[in-house]
Amino acid sequence: MASVSQGFMKLFRNSSPTPPSNRTPATGPVRISRRSSGMAELSRVLASEDALCVLDLGATSPNNIRFLTEHGHRVYSEDLLVASTDPALVTRDEQGNRILDSKQFLTDNLVYPHAQFDIVLCWNLADYMDESLVKPVVGKLWSMLKPGGLLLAFFHTKEAGPDAPCYRFHITGTDVLEMQPIEARHAGAGFRLQRVFNNRHIENLFRDFASIKFFLTRDNVREVLVVR
Repeated sequence: MASVSQGFMKLFRNSSPTPPSNRTPATGPVRISRRSSGMAELSRVLASEDALCVLDLGATSPNNIRFLTEHGHRVYSEDLLVASTDPALVTRDEQGNRILDSKQFLTDNLVYPHAQFDIVLCWNLADYMDESLVKPVVGKLWSMLKPGGLLLAFFHTKEAGPDAPCYRFHITGTDVLEMQPIEARHAGAGFRLQRVFNNRHIENLFRDFASIKFFLTRDNVREVLVVR
């Protein structure tokens, strides 16, 4: 399987997002189209390899399922962000601070065999998930990826601001994504940006992976492609 050179970090600059789509889906808010260098690199792998196993960690997207299955790949979808809001996960640490039970979370979610997946689409999960779950989830994803497997993740920069909307991502082309804002299920229940990772934080988060590549964009987002 094609992979990024191990132990070598590269920086690339991507173009700015394209203007909002003129089409309004039958349900949900208007989608915004943006080009993705990370998705473009993944698409080359998807087009050149035999049948791969892909895990999509966003809300179920018919676009993503269609794009991947048309290329002959198997796709699994699991919305970890919604799963992380389960009230039963809430507990306290030794200092009495509110945290989520990461062991229980991983017992209930990401129940897959070791080294099952070739590609994981992590999207902006780490930015919006409770901090107590982020490192355990990344560690689990490492174990679920095959050696040489790829993980794509997006991280906001500090310029994005705390009110940066949480998006659902739909693959509409080899290098194009449609971003659909996730609407709150009820007042005050929307997902908020929890933290901003700088490059060093991101490198530390994926320190057990073989290599990491950054794509610098103009819309206050870092696209990151890591290799198991």
